[in-house]
Amino acid sequence: MSVATDIEKAAIDTIRSLSMDAVQTANSGHPGTPMALAPVAYQIFNDAMRYDPAQPEWPNRDRFVLSCGHASMLLYSVLHLIGVKATDADGNPTDELAIKLEDIQNFRQIGSPCAGHPEYGYAAGIETTTGPLGQGVANSVGMAMASKWLAERYNTDSHTLFDYDVYALCSDGDLMEGIASEAASVAGHLKLSNLCWFYDDNHITIEGDTDLAFSENVGKRFEGMGWNVLHVDDANDTAKLADAIAQFKACNDAPTLVVVRSVIGYGAPNKQNTHGAHGAPLGWDEVALAKASYGLPENEKFYVPDGVREHFSEGIGKRGADASAAWNDIWSAYQKAHAEQAAELQQMFAGELPADWDAAIPTFEASEKGDATRNSSGKVLNAIASKVPFMIGGSADLAPSTKTNLNFDGAGDYLPTSYGGRNLHFGIREHAMAAICNGLSLSGLRAYGATFFVFTDYMRGAMRLSSIMHQPVMYILTHDSIGVGEDGPTHQPIEHLSACRAIPGLNVFRPGDANEVAACYRAAMQITDHPSAFVLSRQNMPTLCRDKYASADGCSKGGYVLGDCEGTPEVILMGSGSELSLCVEAYETLTAEGVKARVVSMPSLDLFEQQDDSYKESVLPSACTARVAVEAGIRQCWDRYLGLQGSFIGMASYGASGPYSEVYQKFGITAEAVTAAAKQAAK
Repeated sequence: MSVATDIEKAAIDTIRSLSMDAVQTANSGHPGTPMALAPVAYQIFNDAMRYDPAQPEWPNRDRFVLSCGHASMLLYSVLHLIGVKATDADGNPTDELAIKLEDIQNFRQIGSPCAGHPEYGYAAGIETTTGPLGQGVANSVGMAMASKWLAERYNTDSHTLFDYDVYALCSDGDLMEGIASEAASVAGHLKLSNLCWFYDDNHITIEGDTDLAFSENVGKRFEGMGWNVLHVDDANDTAKLADAIAQFKACNDAPTLVVVRSVIGYGAPNKQNTHGAHGAPLGWDEVALAKASYGLPENEKFYVPDGVREHFSEGIGKRGADASAAWNDIWSAYQKAHAEQAAELQQMFAGELPADWDAAIPTFEASEKGDATRNSSGKVLNAIASKVPFMIGGSADLAPSTKTNLNFDGAGDYLPTSYGGRNLHFGIREHAMAAICNGLSLSGLRAYGATFFVFTDYMRGAMRLSSIMHQPVMYILTHDSIGVGEDGPTHQPIEHLSACRAIPGLNVFRPGDANEVAACYRAAMQITDHPSAFVLSRQNMPTLCRDKYASADGCSKGGYVLGDCEGTPEVILMGSGSELSLCVEAYETLTAEGVKARVVSMPSLDLFEQQDDSYKESVLPSACTARVAVEAGIRQCWDRYLGLQGSFIGMASYGASGPYSEVYQKFGITAEAVTAAAKQAAK
């Protein structure tokens, strides 16, 4: 084994010591993995990464993902020691450190950027939110894909703007999760040679030795998925780690997995190599013993030896500054030589849309036959993507059904032989698709992923993280209800609308006709700090006459009065999606019979709740308590609008297999039922 120099050893042991002290002070956290992986993190940051701590938002920086987010102190310690600068709201560096020593001293406390797990946006240098195991490595695949895409789209023979690498640290737990295998399979197929995962093979989980539940040969599994697999037998062997990184950089036809054998809780004589070092503080006595084994002062907390910060400054600091300065020179030349492409990139960097991004969105003519909203969605998506050059996405093997293929000139397919295509093929890997889209979005692209609505059960973890990280990922979800018909209950979403609406910050759109589809896309594209979900029908629904009914522009407020009466209504009908037309039909019948009815379209309950009280009162006046809501899902979410006296027409069970019109009849979701309920409510 190669022994680190004195200053290298001091730097590595300082990472360990800061991590132990922070966890012990908080009396909460995971000390063992930072102690084990400090040499790996040191080698990646100080020897390998092109990363400028003074310019942490530099577009061509290498990315580091701590997928085993429970080891968060490893990342915080490194970011502090290398001197990463804080950034302002525009991403510009300030004079402050992103992670100050007092932040580490307040680990896991309210107000500290050093949260229990790394949280994107809390401090510069945290590239993604991790902790739910497997999510980080899947994000890293999206980041690596973005690097390849940007390179093929924007690099020239004279200007290499993008060629960044992505490093991720992952644990046994990460690689047990199914999402990790899904994502690794995508990466291997795409031959993402700019992606390197370091697998912490420590044989320990919370319950004990991994032999309890995990005995597979991970290296063989990854070889089977097309990865370049390397082995380092001792995490403390910095020379072997450096050699592995060199082999990764030399490999140009596959992603790399480095299997690193480590000792959890390294240096703590009574806790190392036991599950007791995983998820609980060591105790101050054991911390002192560990520090003594490192040769550090036993009782001095948060100690940073002289020369350690300077060592990092001379390593990653100098190397990163030189690299970012060289990139800025290339960028200046590129702006002069390729002004149009540079303008696109500037918009992407700023998170802005082109001035004419919505110019091609169609207006749909009224039609009784109408169309499925998945079809009108496909037309609107193509109209927008043709004007937004950094919009990229695809489907989990369902593009012909979800209508999400981009078919305009120059769109193309993203393939291992051609990384510049804008149509991604995720395969039947819904969870990885959503997490990869998060990685693409974190890299500046406007990403979307598509599948059948019922399969949001498989991707919920990543959808939730889209919202936590404030990423404007778009989820295009078709086959939205019992309207799926013959495929039956397994493919008919019932509880899914309520489940998605329950995710804070996820704006769920369920448009009721083609023009509402267009209006909902307009609204969603302008939301840059939260994800959106489009819930779309398989079956046709009428395209409403907007000369007779209100403009679909009301979708921008989530809910609006579609059809009305004189004065205060006697009954209000509310619906979304394919059931909106049932409300309209019932409204026509009630109006003809002299009942004062109002029909309210509610394509997005989330946006409606964001409106002020006066607007909500104007749409749903409190004086009218006779209300009927219609949706081919469960009642949950509608009670706030129905009150104690309202009626709901929808589902209270799973569906059935048969032609969709007959399924609607079977479960009583019809215009006749809406009319009857409205009359009863209006009595």
